[in-house]
Amino acid sequence: MNIKRYDIFWAELDPVRGSEIAKTRPVVIVSLDALNEVLATVTVCPLTSQIHPGWRSRIQIRCAGRPAEIAVDQIRTISKKRFGRKLGSLPECDAAALRRAITEMYGE
Repeated sequence: MNIKRYDIFWAELDPVRGSEIAKTRPVVIVSLDALNEVLATVTVCPLTSQIHPGWRSRIQIRCAGRPAEIAVDQIRTISKKRFGRKLGSLPECDAAALRRAITEMYGE
């Protein structure tokens, strides 16, 4: 499977613990391509249809023609075995907004 940074895939996030985002849902790849090529895991941010316009930890986008948010506050590393089909990729403007949000939340 060819997995690239800012691609969006379906992923099975269960089982979870506590307040982690659950179920099968779209995720955006945030790990670097050099890591995606060699590791069995990938770092992702899940997408949600629950829109929170005032939350700085969320980025509003459209995914498969529907409104969604990238949950930067729910970033996690998962096995490549959790991935389903590819839905698409983030446009550069959304990828840039995601990079800024990650840097604001987690540092450079």
